[in-house]
Amino acid sequence: MEGYVIIALKSIAVYVFIVAAIRVFGKKEFAQLSVVDVVFILLISNSVQTAMVGDDTSLSGGFVAALALFAMNYAFKRISLGSESMSKVIDGEPVMLIYDGKIRPNALKEASISLEQLKAVVREHGVEEISDVNLAIFEVDGNISVLSDNYRNLTKRKRKGHRILGQNTA
Repeated sequence: MEGYVIIALKSIAVYVFIVAAIRVFGKKEFAQLSVVDVVFILLISNSVQTAMVGDDTSLSGGFVAALALFAMNYAFKRISLGSESMSKVIDGEPVMLIYDGKIRPNALKEASISLEQLKAVVREHGVEEISDVNLAIFEVDGNISVLSDNYRNLTKRKRKGHRILGQNTA
């Protein structure tokens, strides 16, 4: 039993480390990940697996590690929902990329977004020129919201609605 406690504690430590590292080094929505990002995530997951379970490659050891990760994920979400200040620490804050048709270069650097990536997102939202954008915000979930007076499409990506008590609210 003591070995499983160690696995759980190691898994929790790895989870906290990965969350902190992602906060420090940037975030993107999965749809926006490049090939380099995907390879990086695969290699990171492989490199920390041994740190979590050590020599215990049993099924039960894997379950304990997974359970610890699920528990930490749940705890982080509850903490984030319960405290606005902790939400800012865990999830970050939105970054204003464009205001009144003017790009904010320091904000692009802060969000780790290139000018070409920003232009592509603006076009996805049906706006031809950046000068026509009233507001573009890099949201905490990695999406970029674009608001303008002359938009044609809100977004090309469809989002699924949330189900509440068996009813679709979308």
